[in-house]
Amino acid sequence: MKRQPVQGLHHITAVASNPNKNIAFYQDVLGQRLVKRTVNFDDPKTYHLYYGDKVGSPGTIMTFFPWAHMRRGVRGVGETGATGYLIPPDAIPFWQERLRNLNIEASAPTTRFGETVISFADPDGMPLELITDSDNSHIDYWDNGDITTEHAVRGFQGVTLWVRNAEPTAHVLTELLGFSFVGKEKNRSRYRGASTATGLYIDLLELPKVNQGRFGAGSVHHIAFRTIDDDEQAEYLDRLRLAGLNVTPVQDRQYFHSIYFREPNGVLFEIATDAPGFLYDEPVDDLGKTLKLPSWLEPHRTEIERLVPELDMDKPV
Repeated sequence: MKRQPVQGLHHITAVASNPNKNIAFYQDVLGQRLVKRTVNFDDPKTYHLYYGDKVGSPGTIMTFFPWAHMRRGVRGVGETGATGYLIPPDAIPFWQERLRNLNIEASAPTTRFGETVISFADPDGMPLELITDSDNSHIDYWDNGDITTEHAVRGFQGVTLWVRNAEPTAHVLTELLGFSFVGKEKNRSRYRGASTATGLYIDLLELPKVNQGRFGAGSVHHIAFRTIDDDEQAEYLDRLRLAGLNVTPVQDRQYFHSIYFREPNGVLFEIATDAPGFLYDEPVDDLGKTLKLPSWLEPHRTEIERLVPELDMDKPV
């Protein structure tokens, strides 16, 4: 099998402090579907919550570990500085009004690479952006909320990485992962994945005088790139190790398989498989409604359900 260039982002995983506030924001404010409710396989007393489009398509998935007692992170180099979501070109006024009515402070619109951008933050202070784009054909729209399809979030546009020196990270993106250089605006350079889907862009914001970030609530833990299947992922594992990067063995994440490594500026990268996907253990209509556990944790379900906090959606009306 011949390895093909990375298609873009598969998912982004971040840290929250309160699972109920997290669900209320990503589901009720942004209109994302809670497509999977499981636990952190390495810390089963903590939820792992997945949000995305109707079926959890790669390129739409934001995931969270809600660690209640973790202090808020401090932004700096070596981490994701902002996550960008796509919206239709005419949706800026709708989102400005929506955020204002919900008492969420947002920036005035700015222009970046010809796109309109508004910035705001989630309840833990994690920076988010809404970025206009005319191509909206790559998601399976979830119509269960109060946001109509002409205004709905379309999955990821991409991420902005804060780096001290952009060149070594750019080398990993272009020479090892197959991204292509798009252009540069001041200290921001842009790279594009080899696809027409969502989550295509990685921006490197070079900030040589900024301190290293401090991980905590509101921080992105890692960004994950798409690869088709196990065979292609194995080819990437070999290629990255030959390039001298310290890549983990394959990890079974139930809905995808993963390998992890840190790029030269310290951002944690993952390469995840598209398969088997979020319909692996429940049908479309039931996604996110109940706690799903992998086979090796199922014998401990009673204890796990006792340890994880109650979610508002599960309380009797």
